[in-house]
Amino acid sequence: MFQRDNSFDIILMDCMMPVMDGFQATKEIRAYEQDEGLPKTPIIALTASVIDDDIQHCYDSGMDAYVPKPVRKEKLLDQIESVM
Repeated sequence: MFQRDNSFDIILMDCMMPVMDGFQATKEIRAYEQDEGLPKTPIIALTASVIDDDIQHCYDSGMDAYVPKPVRKEKLLDQIESVM
Protein backbone atom coordinates (compact mmCIF):
# COMPACT_ATOMS: atom_id res chain seq x y z
CA MET A 1 0.00 0.00 0.00
CA PHE A 2 1.96 2.95 -1.30
CA GLN A 3 1.44 6.57 -0.32
CA ARG A 4 2.51 9.69 -2.20
CA ASP A 5 5.19 10.60 0.34
CA ASN A 6 7.05 7.36 -0.56
CA SER A 7 6.33 5.74 2.77
CA PHE A 8 4.60 2.41 3.15
CA ASP A 9 1.68 1.43 5.38
CA ILE A 10 2.84 -2.18 5.61
CA ILE A 11 5.52 -4.47 4.17
CA LEU A 12 4.90 -8.11 3.21
CA MET A 13 8.40 -9.61 3.42
CA ASP A 14 9.37 -12.88 1.76
CA CYS A 15 11.98 -14.48 3.98
CA MET A 16 13.84 -16.37 1.26
CA MET A 17 14.89 -13.95 -1.48
CA PRO A 18 18.00 -13.98 -3.66
CA VAL A 19 20.82 -11.53 -2.93
CA MET A 20 19.45 -10.48 0.48
CA ASP A 21 17.03 -12.57 2.53
CA GLY A 22 14.04 -11.07 4.28
CA PHE A 23 15.69 -11.27 7.69
CA GLN A 24 18.62 -9.06 6.64
CA ALA A 25 16.34 -6.74 4.66
CA THR A 26 14.18 -6.28 7.76
CA LYS A 27 17.22 -5.51 9.92
CA GLU A 28 18.33 -2.89 7.40
CA ILE A 29 14.87 -1.34 7.23
CA ARG A 30 14.71 -1.17 11.05
CA ALA A 31 18.18 0.41 11.22
CA TYR A 32 17.19 3.00 8.61
CA GLU A 33 13.97 3.83 10.45
CA GLN A 34 15.88 4.28 13.68
CA ASP A 35 18.66 6.36 12.11
CA GLU A 36 16.15 8.65 10.41
CA GLY A 37 13.78 8.88 13.38
CA LEU A 38 10.97 7.31 11.38
CA PRO A 39 8.08 5.32 12.84
CA LYS A 40 8.26 1.54 12.45
CA THR A 41 6.53 0.24 9.35
CA PRO A 42 4.73 -3.01 10.18
CA ILE A 43 6.49 -5.95 8.50
CA ILE A 44 4.74 -9.29 8.03
CA ALA A 45 6.90 -12.31 7.23
CA LEU A 46 5.79 -14.63 4.44
CA THR A 47 7.58 -17.98 4.54
CA ALA A 48 7.02 -21.64 3.82
CA SER A 49 8.86 -22.63 6.99
CA VAL A 50 6.76 -23.54 10.00
CA ILE A 51 9.68 -24.53 12.23
CA ASP A 52 9.50 -22.70 15.57
CA ASP A 53 13.14 -21.53 15.34
CA ASP A 54 12.52 -20.02 11.89
CA ILE A 55 9.37 -18.28 13.08
CA GLN A 56 11.29 -16.88 16.05
CA HIS A 57 14.01 -15.71 13.64
CA CYS A 58 11.32 -13.60 11.93
CA TYR A 59 10.51 -11.82 15.18
CA ASP A 60 14.16 -11.57 16.23
CA SER A 61 15.02 -9.80 12.97
CA GLY A 62 12.34 -7.17 13.64
CA MET A 63 9.29 -8.51 11.82
CA ASP A 64 5.95 -7.90 13.52
CA ALA A 65 3.92 -10.91 12.39
CA TYR A 66 4.19 -14.15 10.47
CA VAL A 67 2.04 -15.77 7.77
CA PRO A 68 2.89 -19.26 6.49
CA LYS A 69 2.84 -20.15 2.80
CA PRO A 70 0.70 -20.99 1.03
CA VAL A 71 -0.89 -17.76 2.17
CA ARG A 72 -4.53 -18.00 3.17
CA LYS A 73 -6.50 -14.80 2.69
CA GLU A 74 -8.11 -14.98 6.14
CA LYS A 75 -4.79 -15.50 7.93
CA LEU A 76 -3.15 -12.63 6.05
CA LEU A 77 -6.02 -10.27 6.79
CA ASP A 78 -5.95 -11.26 10.47
CA GLN A 79 -2.24 -10.48 10.69
CA ILE A 80 -2.63 -7.18 8.84
CA GLU A 81 -5.32 -6.16 11.33
CA SER A 82 -3.10 -7.18 14.24
CA VAL A 83 -0.21 -4.92 13.19
CA MET A 84 -2.11 -1.88 11.90
